[in-house]
Amino acid sequence: MSTERVNPPALSPPTGFSHAVVATGTRVVFLAGQTALDPEGKVTGDTLPAQFEKALTNLLTALAGAGGTPSDLARVTVYTTDVAAYRTHAPELGRVWRRLAGRDYPAMAVLEVVRLWDEQALVELDGFAVLP
Repeated sequence: MSTERVNPPALSPPTGFSHAVVATGTRVVFLAGQTALDPEGKVTGDTLPAQFEKALTNLLTALAGAGGTPSDLARVTVYTTDVAAYRTHAPELGRVWRRLAGRDYPAMAVLEVVRLWDEQALVELDGFAVLP
């Protein structure tokens, strides 16, 4: 697979995401929404950063199970119950992302939602990847 991150100079410089990702490959993996669930199905973490780290770990675990790596991610959507808190914690969330997934950022969006399936969940991530 090959990916090209496209960030046109006519758009504001991206921070922690790419404006577009051109991906070529032979397999597309659609990743279900992941929250901070542990193996027993319980939400872990009392803070947005702690839940973000677990949700991202779960997303990357699902991706690895399908044979992919973080650099294969083409698109990720982040759903949060509090965009203001997400913005406040953005520097810390960025550090978590870089530690777990590296600097090959997918195209991303962050959306505020009223609540998530798991009532204690503060954040959920889903996306898709393109594999060779």
